Amino acid sequence: MREIVMNRSIPLFVVLVTLAVSRRESLAQDSPSSTKPQPGVIATEFIYDTAPFASCHASTIVGTKDGLLAAWFAGVREGTPDVGVWLSRHDGKAWSAPVEVADGVQADSTRFPCWNPVLYRHSDSSILLFYKVGPSPSKWWGMVKTSDDGGKSWSTGRRLPDGILGPIKNKPVALADGTLLCPSSSEHDGWRIHLESTRDLGATWTNSGPLNDGKEFGAIQPTVFQYTSGKLQLLCRSRQKKIVETWSDDGGKTWSPLKAISLPNPNSGIDGVSLADGRALLIYNHTERGRSPINVAVSSEGNAWQAALVLEDEPGEYSYPAVIQTPDKRVHITYTWKRLKVKHVVVDPDKLVLREMPNGEWPK
Repeated sequence: MREIVMNRSIPLFVVLVTLAVSRRESLAQDSPSSTKPQPGVIATEFIYDTAPFASCHASTIVGTKDGLLAAWFAGVREGTPDVGVWLSRHDGKAWSAPVEVADGVQADSTRFPCWNPVLYRHSDSSILLFYKVGPSPSKWWGMVKTSDDGGKSWSTGRRLPDGILGPIKNKPVALADGTLLCPSSSEHDGWRIHLESTRDLGATWTNSGPLNDGKEFGAIQPTVFQYTSGKLQLLCRSRQKKIVETWSDDGGKTWSPLKAISLPNPNSGIDGVSLADGRALLIYNHTERGRSPINVAVSSEGNAWQAALVLEDEPGEYSYPAVIQTPDKRVHITYTWKRLKVKHVVVDPDKLVLREMPNGEWPK
């Protein structure tokens, strides 16, 4: 890395940019893959190779009638005022160059960072982009934009009502009655999860209230699974070194107390998807410390999880995954790659080789 000499005449922001760009250049030659070929993995790629920002995090992905959209927040580093939401479109052949589609500029020209975008496709022509704006996760507020042309253009950002943050990291799910269930959480009064729901694409909202007290388990960023039995399951990031869960058997009206499952969690984001065949697929870091490795596990009913893939296992940060399944049954995964790039992995879930995990230990 090139040496940076501090000079009082140089603005701190310029120094930060220079340091961040220098770091990116020093790591630019790193290998895009750190694992051997594995059954079920169809393709791995970076969404971009070069970008006008130094750091990225918290990706989201959604399918469209024309391909895929992926978004993430990026700037000098997480939490700096320049951080905005960036997006790339895949037309079936390649990813487009990233473009900024949302920022935190206020009416008085004050600028706050953006956080944790979440894409959701309502119909062939309607896509929602939820994101947060504010100085920190304990003080941010929810925002939403819409696109009617597959993500090529976006409406002006609209602030969500007071008390509504929108899906906090992971995608909403549509219930049988048409309700859009948004997994959410707050960090201003302990780490507590809740659910927000809307029947009219965000015109009106209902908040479930906290599902935990933030004391026994400090939990945030739930992901929702829907099972053929009719049950709903939330899996959450926690401060207690375990993924924690809660269940509902009445369509999300009531939920069981949080409890830890066998899988570890290093206080880092997870995501999952209910597959077309009824199984659940989970992306997470199978470790109690750090953010490597990043793994894929599968379960038939959400009670016992089987090891499927190791996406990355070398030193570094591989984190904050997002996952969807498209109509062709392929699974698309994105995640942060060393805070420098967004990685995209395509998986055929029917070809995964599953192995048991006694006591939650990853098989060797």
